[in-house]
Order: sequence, then structure tokens, then C-alpha cells
Amino acid sequence: MESPQALALLAGVISLLVGAVVGFVLGQTRIRAQHERERAQGRDEATRIVERAKEEARSLTKEGELRGREEAVRLREAWEKEEARRREELEKQERRLAERSDSLDRKFDLLNERDQVQETRTAELRKRDDEVRARQEEVEELLKEARRELESRAGLTAEDARRALVSEIEDEARAEASQLVREAREEAERTANREAKKVIALAIQRMAADESVQATVSVVQLPADDMKGRIIGREGRNIRAFEQATGIDVIIDDTPEAVVLSGFDPIRREVARIAMERLIEDGRIHPGRIEEMVEKSRDEVEEGMKEAAEQALYDLGIHDVHAEVVKVLGRLRFRTSYGQNQLQHSMEVARLAGMMAAEMGLDVQKAKRAGLLHDVGKGMTHEHEGTHVELGYELCSRHGEPDVVLNSIRAHHDEEPHRYPEAFLVTAADAISGARPGARREMFDTYVKRLERLEAIAMEFEGVERCFAVQAGREVRVMVEPDRVSDEEMSRISEKVARRFEEELQYPGQIKVVVVRETRAVDFAR
Repeated sequence: MESPQALALLAGVISLLVGAVVGFVLGQTRIRAQHERERAQGRDEATRIVERAKEEARSLTKEGELRGREEAVRLREAWEKEEARRREELEKQERRLAERSDSLDRKFDLLNERDQVQETRTAELRKRDDEVRARQEEVEELLKEARRELESRAGLTAEDARRALVSEIEDEARAEASQLVREAREEAERTANREAKKVIALAIQRMAADESVQATVSVVQLPADDMKGRIIGREGRNIRAFEQATGIDVIIDDTPEAVVLSGFDPIRREVARIAMERLIEDGRIHPGRIEEMVEKSRDEVEEGMKEAAEQALYDLGIHDVHAEVVKVLGRLRFRTSYGQNQLQHSMEVARLAGMMAAEMGLDVQKAKRAGLLHDVGKGMTHEHEGTHVELGYELCSRHGEPDVVLNSIRAHHDEEPHRYPEAFLVTAADAISGARPGARREMFDTYVKRLERLEAIAMEFEGVERCFAVQAGREVRVMVEPDRVSDEEMSRISEKVARRFEEELQYPGQIKVVVVRETRAVDFAR
């Protein structure tokens, strides 16, 4: 049998175990109750959060709808303004087209009236021509009768009478012919300016077709032919915007991967070329982008011309030139004469004048300055009325250039006398730069053949001993035999040689014919 102590100990252990189990069960029950309360609170909080989110979503939805409506209203107003602006532009264009149409109608009516007047005058001239022919036949018949009457009364034949008259009046005829030549030359000198302008206008009209392709177009290469459609744009809006912004015509034809830019202003054509290349490279071609690119290209060309002028001044060592004169001088970068770049021509004239001034002990800087600015007016002839001499003189005088420069500008075209030795050097340098072989658009072989032809034509006349073409073919000096050619006959020879040149040759400018008759008497003192 177990002792009472052991039983008491066993009973205590059992009671402890029972207490622990009861405590564990109670703890778990309490924990489950706590978890249930927390879950209930979580569900309530989630429900409140969901409700708040729904309220905020409804509020944001209403706010978005209001903003969308406001944006739609704003876009509609902007579209209506743009539509009104476009409608106004179209109305303006329609008015301009109507005005042009009216102007063309008036011009057409005027041309019809002129044609009618011309036809009336032609009929009158034909009638007068018939009357003149009839009277001429009557006069010839009367002359024949008078000749027969004179022969019967004088007892001489017409041939004998002619010989007698020729022998008596030969000297008188020569003197009168010489006098007539002098009078004709004086009359030609009085009307030379008007006739020269007429001849130059006719020459420009004849040469425009040959020169316009080389002088008025630029070609822009395309990466592919499909780029032409993007340049044209929907209903041609891109190409119209480009032409309006640049003032240059865009020609798109069957030429593969190329677009032609046509215009008489070389500066605008260069702006258009750069803008077109930038647009093709960028790929975004629309009216707004076109205006932006054209403006940037115009600034780039202006800056390039200014830099070219400043570089020319730096290379020649010329300082203190007014900014406006520098700007106009830079425009010569895109100006040519007979294919010769005018900025390079001006620099060449400045260098030649400076070299000659150094050899003669004159002011080298004045000669260079006058040589560089002698043709500066050519940078303004596209925008102002007047010759390049007048425009250059006015520009330089307005901005304080020295008198030697002003005199050189006018004197190199003989519009005033040379008052400074440097002005003579500028004129000589200008002739050398412009007339030397290869300077302007003329092949060397053609140049040599023209000189040989000049001398050959002059040598064909009777009494000519020697002939020399000088000043690059701008002057021909004809040496005649003094025993065979008199002073009166010299005028006839110079006139006939000049007329032969006009009939058989083509040349820029004019050719001066100088006939030299020299008689020498030689003796010796012994």
C-alpha cells in the first residue's frame, strides 16, 4: 500500500494538470474571442474604406467629366477661330485672284487695241510703199530720158561724162565723206548712252534663255522618290507654304530623287535650298515646321554672308568699315557677273591694286579699300533702283568712306574723272580681273580664237600693215601704211572694221577700234 504522502503528491500533480488543461482551454477560448472581435473590426474598417473609395471615385468621375466638357468647349472655340481665320484667308485670296483676273482682262483688252492699231498702221504703210514704188518708177523713167537728152546735147556718152566728173570731184567727195564720218561719230557719241542701254536690253533678252538654267536654279537631292509626296503635302499645302515663305518656285517633275528650286534672287534661293535640305533631313514637313526652318535658314545665310565679308576684310587687313557696308559686301558672295563671283572679284581687285600701289610707293591700304568696295553697289541692285555705281557711291558716302573710295567707285566706269592715283590703280585692277582669260565664263581656246579672229578681220582691209588685239580683246589697234591710206580714209577703215566685228563676232561689252597712221622723217647729222 502506498503511503498517504505519495497519494497526496499524486493528487496535487493531477490537480495541477487539470488546472493547466482548464487554463489552456480558457486561454484558447479568450484568444478566439479576441480574434473574432478583431476580424469584425477589420471587416467594418474595410467596409468604411470601400465606401470612402467609392465616394472619392464618384467625385473624381464628376470632376473628370467637367474638365472634359471644358476642354471640349475650349477645343471647339479654338477650332472655330482657326476656321474663321482660314475662311478669311481664303476670302482674301479670292479677292486677290479676282483683282488679278480684272488686271489681266484690262491688259488683254489693251493688247487687242494695240493689235488693231498696228494692223491699221501696217495697211497704211503698205499703201504708202506701193505709192513710193510707183513714184520711184516714174523718177527712174524721167532720169533715163534726162540722161539721153544730156548725151545728145553734150556729145558724150554717160561713161565718158562719169569719168570726167569722178576725176574732178574725187577730192571734194573725200573731204565731204570725212566730214560726214565726223558728224556721224559726234551724233553717235551724243546718243551713245541711249543706244547702249537698248543694246544691253536686247542682249539680256537674247541671253536669258541660255543663262537662266545655270543662274537661277538649285537642285536638292532626295533620299527617295516618296519624299516628293511629303514635300507637296495634302492638297499641296506644304509646297504652297514653302513657296510663300521663301519666294522661290519649287519644281517637282519626273527627275528621280531630285527637286529643283527656281528663282532669280540667289540669296532667297540659297535660303530655300538650306531649308529644304533641313526639312528632308528632319522628316517633319508641315506649314508650321516649314516657316520655322525657313526663318532659321535665313538667319544662317545672313550670318554666312556677314562672316564671308568679315573674313575678306581680315584677309586684306582692312579695318573700321561700317556694319551696314559689311552687310552689303557680304551679299556679293551670292552675286556673279559672267560666271565670276563678285566677292572674289572684289578681293582680287583689292590685292592687285595693293600690289601696284606698293610698287609705285602709294598708299597700299587706300588702294585695297577702294578696290574691295568698288563694286559694293552690286549687292543692292536687286532691291533698289539705279546702277551699282550710284548705289555703291550713295552707300559709302552715307557711312563715311574716304574720298578716294568714292572716286574709285565712280571713276572705274568713267562717270567722273580720276582724282587720285589709287583710283587709276583700281580701274586697271578691275580690267585685269574681269578681262583675263579664265576669269569669266569663256573657255581659253575660245578666247584665243576670238583674238585671232579680231586680228584676221582687221588685216583683210586694204592698206592695213599690222594689227594687234590688246586689253584681252577689248581694243584692236590697226597700223596702216601712210603712203596708201590718207587721214580721211582712216575714219572709213575704223568704221568698217567695227561693223565687221558686230556682224561676225559675239562678245561681251564693246570693242574699241583704233587706227594708227604714222609718217616718220629720218635724217642723220654727220
